[in-house]
Amino acid sequence: MKKLIVTSLLILSVLACKKKELSPEGPTDVRIRNKSDLTFQNVIVSTSEKTGDTVTIGTIPNGSTSDYFRFTKAYPKAEISAMINVNGSPVKFSTGSVSNTYMQYIGRDRITYEVYISNMTNKELSISDVIEDEALVLK
Repeated sequence: MKKLIVTSLLILSVLACKKKELSPEGPTDVRIRNKSDLTFQNVIVSTSEKTGDTVTIGTIPNGSTSDYFRFTKAYPKAEISAMINVNGSPVKFSTGSVSNTYMQYIGRDRITYEVYISNMTNKELSISDVIEDEALVLK
């Protein structure tokens, strides 16, 4: 009797398991919000190692948000660089390179990276938040 119950439970547990359907990797629409007091010029965003996931956005005034740009795949961290006017001279600031090896991709969403200057001396930018604005509906 015990064997029958154990076998039944084992069969039911195996049958109850079903493979979860993975969500698509992308595309993802990304925009940048400048949370600093200075204007970002020549902003370049790279969301993954894939070719085509690097976009030049242009200028984003302080406190403003760029338009959305389409990327084939995006992660919670991105490599973002910008030229910032410091004492009358343009200086390149960057978040630095990012390894997406163990990160979960965002999927089909519209997101906003909120970026600020984290260290003026070392010319570092940081992403303070990644806001998922809405699901991306492809037509």
